[in-house]
Amino acid sequence: MAILSVRTPSSIQLLRSSVSPICSKPLFRSLSNFSSSIVSAPFARLKSNSPISRPRVVLARASTGVADPVADYREDIGEILGDVSIFTASGQPVKFSNLLDQNDGVSAVVLLRHFGCVCCWELATALREAKPRFDAAGVKLVAVGVGTPDKARILATRLPFPMECLYADPERKAYDVLGLYYGLGRTFFNPASKKIFSRFDEIREAAKNYTIKATPEDRSSVLQQGGTFVFKGNKLLYGRKDEGTGDHPSLDDVLNVCCQSKATVA
Repeated sequence: MAILSVRTPSSIQLLRSSVSPICSKPLFRSLSNFSSSIVSAPFARLKSNSPISRPRVVLARASTGVADPVADYREDIGEILGDVSIFTASGQPVKFSNLLDQNDGVSAVVLLRHFGCVCCWELATALREAKPRFDAAGVKLVAVGVGTPDKARILATRLPFPMECLYADPERKAYDVLGLYYGLGRTFFNPASKKIFSRFDEIREAAKNYTIKATPEDRSSVLQQGGTFVFKGNKLLYGRKDEGTGDHPSLDDVLNVCCQSKATVA
């Protein structure tokens, strides 16, 4: 059985001055500087308005060796996720079901890490540039990030990114329902994160107007990983969890999944 990560109140290593090294210049200089920017800090010092632990609704299964993008999820995961309440970037509460195509169409939902993560600014830039292709294919493309709506607006304004496609989940409710990875190791030391060094130019370009002010006030949020999901109506067709920071899927692959799903159900 696979074991899912759970947030615990135990002492955990975090960041110097509560700022994520993934958003700092030393990250791009060397792995040595990247590692040295992390220091010990008690978990109790973190500001958090959410419970330390929440029940997961994800079904963990033993690996079969066969790729199955929805094997870890309940059949009714879309309905459960649909009841989660988050916010539009303008600050209006909204049910997650409203993010999905209400006419049983195909939706691609990308859950970013947090709004102050420079890798998420890079991903948001790629989403913005790919949006016309998703639109042409009849696929609804939305992005969700960790942080309050005002943090979402910082990213939307400075990047820029279409605000009508951006949502905020400050308590990480959707992330919990989908069982997305969380923790120090996943955030800073997972081998999958080495992908970011092959995208240096893209990250540097996306960070031109970057500001650390987009980082959530709840500093424990910087340990949250994201994921990418494709739905037809509220039925999950494809789900991919980011293994580590910057471990984003190819948007060409995501669009292909969406187009194949539309062709299959047509």
